[in-house]
Amino acid sequence: MTHRCVDDLNSTFITPIDRTDILLLIQRLDDIIDAVDASTSRIVLYELTDLRPEMGQLASILVRAAKEIEVAVKCLRNLKNVDLIKEKLIAIHQLENEGDAALRVALVNLFKEEEQRPMLVIKWKEIFERLEKATDRCEELANIIEKVIIEAS
Repeated sequence: MTHRCVDDLNSTFITPIDRTDILLLIQRLDDIIDAVDASTSRIVLYELTDLRPEMGQLASILVRAAKEIEVAVKCLRNLKNVDLIKEKLIAIHQLENEGDAALRVALVNLFKEEEQRPMLVIKWKEIFERLEKATDRCEELANIIEKVIIEAS
């Protein structure tokens, strides 16, 4: 999908926003997807069948961030509703903070509950950190969108 978007970008004569910004948006979206994919791939790789509730919390934060991103990116088409974009960007930043907090709680719980099973701790720690990394990438994408609306005003 990323390659197709870049190909389309290269073949488009006029773009609604700067090409470099579009490329950054494409790359950051790809980074978000890669982080989520890496997390889910690890679950299969490590043969984890009992999912921890903290994973659901981190996944929920990511889903909410994705919905905010969807609205913000769609609004970039014509930049008529900058206030809505700003509202979505604030929400994304707040969700990233929630992701940080959720990671801390997840790690505390993991270390308390699984201290006798260090391999399990290592596996879940990596998964949690990759999910939280996806929320970081959401915030980075929000920063790019913010730059776009500043340049457009």
